[in-house]
Amino acid sequence: QQHRRAFMIMSGRLHARGTERVHKNVWLEFARLAADYKAVNLGQGFPDFSPPEFVQDAFCKAVSGGHQMHQYTRPFGHPPLVHILAKFFGRIVGREIDPLEDVLVTVGAYQALFCAFQALIEEGDEVIIVEPFFDCYQPMVKKAGGKPVYVPLRPVSGDGSAVPSSGDWVLSPEELASKFTPRTKAVVINTPNNPLGKVYKTEELQVIADLCIKHDVLCISDEVYEWLTYDGNKHVKIAGLPGMWERTVTIGSAGKTFSATGWKVGWAIGSEQIIQRLKAMHQMSVFDCATAAQEAVARGFEREYELFGTPESYFQQLPAMLHQKREKLASCLGGAGLQPVMPEGGYFMIADTSSVTVDFSDFMSTDDEPHDFRFVKWLIKEKGLATIPVSAFYSPEHRKDFDKYIRFCFIKEDSTLDAADDILRTFSQRQ
Repeated sequence: QQHRRAFMIMSGRLHARGTERVHKNVWLEFARLAADYKAVNLGQGFPDFSPPEFVQDAFCKAVSGGHQMHQYTRPFGHPPLVHILAKFFGRIVGREIDPLEDVLVTVGAYQALFCAFQALIEEGDEVIIVEPFFDCYQPMVKKAGGKPVYVPLRPVSGDGSAVPSSGDWVLSPEELASKFTPRTKAVVINTPNNPLGKVYKTEELQVIADLCIKHDVLCISDEVYEWLTYDGNKHVKIAGLPGMWERTVTIGSAGKTFSATGWKVGWAIGSEQIIQRLKAMHQMSVFDCATAAQEAVARGFEREYELFGTPESYFQQLPAMLHQKREKLASCLGGAGLQPVMPEGGYFMIADTSSVTVDFSDFMSTDDEPHDFRFVKWLIKEKGLATIPVSAFYSPEHRKDFDKYIRFCFIKEDSTLDAADDILRTFSQRQ
């Protein structure tokens, strides 16, 4: 009893804003379920194949390259890496980027986002988040003392003759404009979008940019899937639009770029005035990132800089490979009675489950749980196929409007996609 009383007292002392729901993380919950049921995993967003040989070779050379590769490097980014990032992205946005002042290397894009929110958002600031959004944005904003304000992309109904596309999901300029107030500090966008796969067009980004400039608001642009676009869609950096460099933080990921998510190398790029604030947060948390991984990523980008736009470029080869996998998955889903939404970019495809009737009466689930959460749990436990519920990417006020969609990851070996197809075929035959 004495120990229990002491624990209860200490529990009260342990309370801290923003830490209450960490244990309810959707990725932990569904990764555990997938493992428990040994499900075919099209849930989590990582490849089940190796990175290209040239970056693997670069990593091997780095770890055998002498004592310096095993020691601390420059805290804000390994010099070869920040120099090639500045050179590479400077060419894309059409301006000179200072490698030592305008670039921060982080422990994955996740830490870049955390540094951005902690450095730029203060108590009471409002942050507009475009939905669907990667689920860490909301708790990170709240942890910084900010208030998330949500505006969803909404599907516009076509004539019914074409396969639905992520390009059919649009942002209402009027609805977005209505969310700006004197307390608005930042807008958060993700292009190509996770989970939808939407690639924002220049005109759409210009609407956001005009509002940011009008209201003197920052833009945090999560662009980790920037090289993965399909059907002629082109990724556009909002930082490259007039007046936006000075107010944009662009987030990138080597894990997504080179299919090496476990290396945990990311970055934030922006004007010196912004990046110096992120550096302070980085310095107070992880301080430094793994030297050898940064060295390998630098060599990868140096290769890609020379091969940019050619058939030998991995930035050309990876989306070409994924285009085929995207088509394969869409065919599988359609055959199972699910309606896929064809992504313009990224790793993921969402599918509408509305046409599939599932009886949850004999299935352990709560009535207040969103439909897609129940559907995904049923799919894992009863069919052995793991996916992710799309309502996890929405705010509580909009979740009910989008709880008939589930997300599939198609950056997988064909054997994995074939195994999923086998399950989906059986699934469709039993309906």
